[in-house]
Amino acid sequence: MKRVVAAVLGIVLGANALAMLFVGPMWYATVPGVTGTGPYNAHFVKDIGAAYLIVAAGLACSAVRPRIAVSAMIAGAGFLIVHAAIHVVDELSGPNPLAEFTRDFAGVFLPAILAAWIAWPPRSVTA
Repeated sequence: MKRVVAAVLGIVLGANALAMLFVGPMWYATVPGVTGTGPYNAHFVKDIGAAYLIVAAGLACSAVRPRIAVSAMIAGAGFLIVHAAIHVVDELSGPNPLAEFTRDFAGVFLPAILAAWIAWPPRSVTA
């Protein structure tokens, strides 16, 4: 099951990364809540797109060869978790935290939760 989730999440985050890298202004204008973070900054959007592309690659590796992708998944999940934590802090200081959390759940929090689950090592069996 983790491999299937890794594949799907990798495709979704990879598509997001490619949009950030190649059609940044369109990505910026269409993703809910992004325009509220400040003016469009092409370099910043591409930097974050590059990070998402690396996360997507780690997810793809985890889908195909999970045993050799452990470090990549830990790093990718780490980025997504820290990114989600930044959103929590920003949303708690905003005027409507629940609405912002709801808006960001599918695109920020759920990927972080799923990536952490994928990266979490299986319970070892002891005799």
